Amino acid sequence: MNIAIIGAGFGGLSAAKILKTFGYQVTVFDKEADVGGVWSASRRYPGLTTQNVKSTYCLSDFPYPDHYPEWPTGQQVQEYLEAYAKHFNLVPALKLSTEVTSADLDEDKNIWTIVTRDVKTNATSTQYFDYLVICNGIYSKPMIPDYPGAEEYVAAGGRLCHTSEFTNLNDAKDKDVLVIGYGKSSCDVAQALVGTAKSMSVIARHLMWKVPKLLMNVLNYKHLFLTRGGEGLFKYIRVKGIEKFLHGVGKPIRNGMMNTVQWIVTKQCKLRELGMHPGGSLETIATSSISLVTEGFYENIVNGKIQFKKTSIERLELVDGKKIAHLSTGEKLNADIIICGTGWIQSVPFLNESLQRRITNEEGDFRLYRNIVPVGVPRLAFVGYNSSFFSQLNCEIAGMWLADLLGGQLELPSRDAQNQQITEKLAWMKKRTGGKHAKGTNIVPFSIHQMDELLIDMSLPLSTMTRLKQWFKPVDPADFMYVTDCLVKRYKIM
Repeated sequence: MNIAIIGAGFGGLSAAKILKTFGYQVTVFDKEADVGGVWSASRRYPGLTTQNVKSTYCLSDFPYPDHYPEWPTGQQVQEYLEAYAKHFNLVPALKLSTEVTSADLDEDKNIWTIVTRDVKTNATSTQYFDYLVICNGIYSKPMIPDYPGAEEYVAAGGRLCHTSEFTNLNDAKDKDVLVIGYGKSSCDVAQALVGTAKSMSVIARHLMWKVPKLLMNVLNYKHLFLTRGGEGLFKYIRVKGIEKFLHGVGKPIRNGMMNTVQWIVTKQCKLRELGMHPGGSLETIATSSISLVTEGFYENIVNGKIQFKKTSIERLELVDGKKIAHLSTGEKLNADIIICGTGWIQSVPFLNESLQRRITNEEGDFRLYRNIVPVGVPRLAFVGYNSSFFSQLNCEIAGMWLADLLGGQLELPSRDAQNQQITEKLAWMKKRTGGKHAKGTNIVPFSIHQMDELLIDMSLPLSTMTRLKQWFKPVDPADFMYVTDCLVKRYKIM
């Protein structure tokens, strides 16, 4: 079988390596000039680092180099993925600087027609494949607010861009910069620009909880949130075992643990003194995505190097040659550059509208069984369509699950059963996140639960001892290395 893979990030590369192991021919397309996806040089904002520590953010059979720091930089992650591609001989399968402009399925012939455009020469090409795996990720298209006056602002030399499009610190030298949003990317960029920009203001409508990398400057957050125990503090769609106790008669214990962490975060970050307490419970970190504290960010608010304003931009205007942002509070700020950490639009523009309607509901949510396969659409799968704490591992386990499905020994439930499970999970995700469910792909903070489900489908669950270890220690990706080995034996791959 000849398989096309769109995207050369964690999802695309791990899927390619696994499928190649099982004898499939793979071709990996990516419009960027290098591998890495969000870690590509063309998409890395200044100050980008991982949220996970290196020991939990690698693929199962390829650890990071020993000399990497605890939290690798964006460049180091890209270099790691480049090394992964070389180590597993994926380079010949890579078609970089190659944008997929359309992917059409002939269901009578079971053939995908893939049309691509060479980014450098603009030349087009058509190729045919037996199967398509979409790994363009949930961070595919930057979302930038449509501010009134933006067109005139840009025409006058103002720069309005997404954090992923701001890749050179020197572009902000001696400029008045506004950063929009309070997520990780916004805070990282703002902190990185201190000392370069003439002025730096962070503007955010909503405050959210952030977790320090080291709680009380001692305890690495991985011991709380990157374990089964940490995940078990949040109620899954169905609870059993210890989790049933934590959300039942043992709930006071669970609540006490959450309240203690909340108190530590509030005190350590001086949230009340800064007027930046988000209100509500720390539990709201489960509604979208956990965000780590950017080192130095709060300190620079205290010393005045970063201005933080809980408001929003109402409109942009030119006044006597100056570029001005009008805030909803009535305040006016000089704004040579506006950098937006305002999220992403998840899209698959290369699929025709008819096919897109078959894989999404009326609200645009992706209807994917196990976040991988659309019901009733043959020869199509998605890998990496899950916003999670262990995005790289969720990608890799999904690739293993897909290999087992293609191999023929993993049987899907009936279409009705698949649809029922998808509908139930979408409703649960939407309710618990207040609608922030990333078009149906948000599995935060239930990354391990998702992997457990895939492993059970493959009849390859983790051992009891490994699961017990993961309750108290951060998940080690190497714990999952056995899965590919077991599948190789199952299918007698030489």
